[in-house]
Amino acid sequence: MAQPTSTGDRTDIHTKPIRFVFVLLENFTLLSFASALDCLRLANRNSDAPRYEWVLVGEGGETVTSSTNTEFKLDDDLFELHRDDRVILCGGIEIQKATTKRLISWLRREARKGIKIGGLCTAAYVMAKAGLLDGKKATIHWENQDSFTEDFPEVDLSKSVFKIDGNRMTTAGGTSSIDMFLQIISNDFGEDLANWVADQQIYSSIRTDQDTQRLSVPTRIGVRHPKLSQVIQMMEANIEEPISPSILAKDVGMSTRQLERLFRRYLNRSPKRYYMELRLQKARNLLMQTDMSVINVALACGFASPSHFSKCYRAHYDTTPYRERGSQSTRLSI
Repeated sequence: MAQPTSTGDRTDIHTKPIRFVFVLLENFTLLSFASALDCLRLANRNSDAPRYEWVLVGEGGETVTSSTNTEFKLDDDLFELHRDDRVILCGGIEIQKATTKRLISWLRREARKGIKIGGLCTAAYVMAKAGLLDGKKATIHWENQDSFTEDFPEVDLSKSVFKIDGNRMTTAGGTSSIDMFLQIISNDFGEDLANWVADQQIYSSIRTDQDTQRLSVPTRIGVRHPKLSQVIQMMEANIEEPISPSILAKDVGMSTRQLERLFRRYLNRSPKRYYMELRLQKARNLLMQTDMSVINVALACGFASPSHFSKCYRAHYDTTPYRERGSQSTRLSI
């Protein structure tokens, strides 16, 4: 394949390589990290001299384990960075546990130098905890969005696959790392190089920061019915203050009876039941991922009283919200 000529601002391939400092957090998501690193590797392959270099660091500087239980040897501990370095935090599961006081202090100190800092997958949580995303546009994996919004209302959270806002960069995880790093490469060395890297990865549909993370409603539920999709979108957007089935039906131009039949036919449940499951799913995410009280979780999910919330939760998950919270605390302490 022909090698493209860079058209970006950094056209001199003999300039000093840009260094990325990947901070691997315990239980980091391997796909997000590997996707980002491979983009840099391929960009270097295109040049006579390295355009990028990288180092793997983490607390202790010894080893860290990914969410696949694969152990990685680190190059160094958290060290003092140069102003031109770029930090990429690699998050994954149990991100609260991985967010230590030492990591937060190190991030704040290095951020004062004006260093570009990014987060993959759930690492936006660490950045927000350090105050690095206040007033910034950011994103995080869709599964963590509910809890993130409750914990960090000062962050302008997006549902897009990635966000770059000044010297802060965040991705939703998974293959969205490819999209963000292709954008970074394009900004550094030109669009031709970014497209060449994408071609090498057989990555034919490059997404922008305007693309959303999740599959469309019809794809997720396996049903292509415009009015059904519209109602479900309205439900998902109104969890804290649920809308009655009669109003939902009216808003899409049908009767309540017709809406009932529609849900029964395609989803084998009533609109009320489907809505309840959405609310309980959000409640479970909040219980598992935040320190919100059970009462506040109930209110955030549209339940007027803790007793009603507990009753509905037990019926659906076969446990109480309080026991769910307790079991999560036990898991995090292991």
